[in-house]
Amino acid sequence: MAHRVILSLASNRFQKTNLSKARNCLEEDLSDLCFSSGHWTQPVGNAQRRDAYLNQLATGTTELEEEELNKWLKQKEVEFGRSQAKRQLGIVPIDFDLMEYDEEKRHLIDWQRPYVSELVKELADT
Repeated sequence: MAHRVILSLASNRFQKTNLSKARNCLEEDLSDLCFSSGHWTQPVGNAQRRDAYLNQLATGTTELEEEELNKWLKQKEVEFGRSQAKRQLGIVPIDFDLMEYDEEKRHLIDWQRPYVSELVKELADT
């Protein structure tokens, strides 16, 4: 059974390159992909690094169950070089978040961010 998902992608290190690679990566296990444009934001709550984030949303479908998809996404983050040590330094090569799975929202605080609303609307208009 195909599950409809919305994913958030973000990077504050080699942002454009990493998001491009992330889009290609998602094609491995997702179908019917559609991506929003990118949106730059300033980091929240991290005094160590002040590198801006490039954020993007993606919609698509997957045969993976929610738990499997989350594990797959976290493994991809590690493959991109994400680690706890880098996170503590404020370095985020890639961050994948499952924002919605079969119309059930996740990361509810993130949905309140203005850029998320803008990018969701953009995806709905495509």
